Amino acid sequence: MRVVSLVPSLSEAVAVTAPGMLVGVTDWCTHPAGLTAARVGGTKNPDVAAIAALRPDLVLANEEENRPADLAALRAAGLDVMTTGIRTLDQAFQELRRVLVTGCGLAGPRWLDEAEAAWAALPQPPPPRSAIVPVWRRPWMVLGRDTFAGDLLARLGVRNVYADHPERYPRIPLDELRGAGADLVVLPDEPYRFTADDGPEAFPGLPAALVDGRFLTWYGPSLAAAPAALRAALRRPAPAASAQRPPTRPPPGTRTE
Repeated sequence: MRVVSLVPSLSEAVAVTAPGMLVGVTDWCTHPAGLTAARVGGTKNPDVAAIAALRPDLVLANEEENRPADLAALRAAGLDVMTTGIRTLDQAFQELRRVLVTGCGLAGPRWLDEAEAAWAALPQPPPPRSAIVPVWRRPWMVLGRDTFAGDLLARLGVRNVYADHPERYPRIPLDELRGAGADLVVLPDEPYRFTADDGPEAFPGLPAALVDGRFLTWYGPSLAAAPAALRAALRRPAPAASAQRPPTRPPPGTRTE
């Protein structure tokens, strides 16, 4: 079977489960290391002609990562497009099985069983802490309602201050964020690459937890290690900033890359 994936998380899931099945991925598909599938543009600006030329049996997409117009163009080109919707951990497990088993005709992978077991085995969370969770700056954007990352944090005892906001990724002025009454600011390294010297300084006096964005926002093999990694990051001080920064992915809801 020939599969093109327009979603970094799903690219990793397919590549780890069935090496060689992927024939096309986006420029932002960075895992697993050494991915050799053809690059077909970004998540928000895929090259429809290049994808069609690969003659895929299936194109994998996501309602948040990919634009409806691009998916419509792929379908108009005669391609079979499977679109996923993932806003909770339970949905992630359901959609991963749908993609891998129903879509790709594979057996359910061991890593997915291990991921479900790891999250089911979480100890009782500590007393909840309220947090703001920026995902972009210039302008500042944070997690709002109904997000996959917000659901993961809630399971770890972190309550998103903006979980009831009408928008999923609201733009909030920095002064308002500072006055939100949070106990903590959680700073992932994607889509914006927050580091120890780029992010915490905007919230003086507020403890900052820098977390690996892949563990917080990717739904794939990383889910097996995510509970332990995120719990550790939420407990410890922010690490030193990296000397080099990889490319920054576009923020949620953007139309170009």
